[in-house]
Amino acid sequence: MDDKTRRTGYENPGDLELFRKAEKENLQLGIDRLKKMMPQCGFGELGTCCVLCYLGPCRIDPFDNGPKLGVCGADADVIVARNFLRAAVGGASSHAGHARELALLLLAVAEGKAPGYAVRDEAKLLSVASRLGIQTDGRTGQSIAGDVAHKALEDFGRQDGKPMNWIRARATRKEYDKWEKLGLIVSNPHNEIETAMHRTSMGNDADPLNLWLATLRMGIVDNFAGLMMATDLSDILFGTPSPKVVSANYAVIRDGSVNIACHGHNPILASKLVEWADKMEAEAKVAGADGINVVGVCCIGNELAMRSGASYAGHLAQAELFLTTGAIDAMVVDMQCIWPGLTAIAKCHKTRFITTVPFVRNPDAIHVEFEPETADERAKEILRHGIAGFKERKTAGLSTCIPRASAKMLTGISVEALVSVLSAANAQDPLAPVVDAVASGDILGAVGIVGCPNPKLRTSSMTERMAAELLLHNVLIVTTGCVNHILAHAGFLTGEATEKYAGEKLKKVLTALGKAAGLGAPLPPVLHMGSCVDNSRIYDLLAVLAGKIGIEISQLPVAGSAPEFITEKAISIGSFFLAAGILVHVAPPPRVFGSPFAIGLLTETLPGINGGKVLVETDPEKAATGIIAHIRAKRQALGLPLP
Repeated sequence: MDDKTRRTGYENPGDLELFRKAEKENLQLGIDRLKKMMPQCGFGELGTCCVLCYLGPCRIDPFDNGPKLGVCGADADVIVARNFLRAAVGGASSHAGHARELALLLLAVAEGKAPGYAVRDEAKLLSVASRLGIQTDGRTGQSIAGDVAHKALEDFGRQDGKPMNWIRARATRKEYDKWEKLGLIVSNPHNEIETAMHRTSMGNDADPLNLWLATLRMGIVDNFAGLMMATDLSDILFGTPSPKVVSANYAVIRDGSVNIACHGHNPILASKLVEWADKMEAEAKVAGADGINVVGVCCIGNELAMRSGASYAGHLAQAELFLTTGAIDAMVVDMQCIWPGLTAIAKCHKTRFITTVPFVRNPDAIHVEFEPETADERAKEILRHGIAGFKERKTAGLSTCIPRASAKMLTGISVEALVSVLSAANAQDPLAPVVDAVASGDILGAVGIVGCPNPKLRTSSMTERMAAELLLHNVLIVTTGCVNHILAHAGFLTGEATEKYAGEKLKKVLTALGKAAGLGAPLPPVLHMGSCVDNSRIYDLLAVLAGKIGIEISQLPVAGSAPEFITEKAISIGSFFLAAGILVHVAPPPRVFGSPFAIGLLTETLPGINGGKVLVETDPEKAATGIIAHIRAKRQALGLPLP
């Protein structure tokens, strides 16, 4: 048990209970597999192992005891840059694929080919259309939706070299001009991905600087062809998130219900399961259940909670533990962060494990191909698998272990929702209270904490401890992704957390804003802004604040942090925020330390070019100290007081 968690004061008691159950059942979890993998490959951790051609594998020794060049002559700087760019490609392609799927759905809705879906937020549709230069006067929403979809899909097929529609529509003027001077404006995300894969194959780009600039371009692809487009289209199709108090943690599972855990990222599937869970309640009751309980895991948890108020289950590493309860009747997955090892635990507990995407398959899963054109029928089919699982669980008398660990959280803080809340304090100028608080130092600055729950750092409660230290120093936090699950379970996403964790000045601001908004409690010190694709909302918020003050985003007293990142998506997201000139803290260490050029670029050269900088720190308190020092330096440069 000591290998799975250390005593930090933030342990989730439900995790501990299910770790013990898994041990008794001889189930192997990710944390167990990680232990067996130790020590991990040092060359891989440094980024100096190249497997891009069959002259290798080549390993460059950074300690003067071995080869300095690969067989082709590539040195450590080239190998590290190539590997990092390919990781950014993996992340950007994931987000671009997500966005393109939503664009195709919006087009199908506009053409009447997806009867189970509709435009849910016409105001957002009109806003996006206006930004894209689409005429809306005297036109139907369906017609406008078709034009928006075509503008999105045009970006994926563009061959004229002109900038992407979404960059022209959504980048600030100052950021656009800066990126244009640096050669970072992109035209077609698919072309950029193709070029990046080409340039990193054997016998092509051997200029480390050129490769790193391509990584920043991939960050631009990620944000505008992935995050921003996906967020805009999701809001149009499923509604812009608004504040909701929802339940979180293991207690959201109900022994007497058909429990459906929906895991993944795209709301196209999950929204239908929530809709049909209500419609099929009678069918579930015939089977002896009191209803169908759909809960969200990973980023689907964020998508469902902030739009429909569905229960907020757990992060991607807890997916194994939710299956270990024995009370999940079906786990339904779409794409990204679906660990292959989940099916072994599902099989042990007779859980139906259902894949739905053609490129996310598992030989031990039931596959139900999900297409928008037949969404209602497929949703019913999937839920009936869950009902059958419930009947088997009850008929066979299968044991369950549902921890009582529970939490409440305020979710759905989109930029639109935040402006609405702030307008209660100042209807004429909603952002004024925040700008004034930053100017006075009552809010020292802000940090976007995003990303994953890495088992390497979960044992030290990296995210919770860093967040607590930042809040103590009056730094406001906004969050996306699985970090939301971590901090929600630890109680950070409530008004009570303001009383417990916030410094006195931040507490005063949040209490006043909560009172003005009629919440009956302070605003939480950690604001839930959504799923991983909703990192675009953080950019939107920064753009609005910078525009109001009249400065560039890179001048704001802000930072980003991925304190437990796992995926390539975190690499591409971080690359975008570096391109935007923001300090990016990461842990565990990225695979760049085998390259002196990369270290110098990311810590010394890039800050002088556009303000972007990387901070690597695995100690939570030291990470917070480094971020706070950066925020103070930004305040000093703006002539703001240093409280």
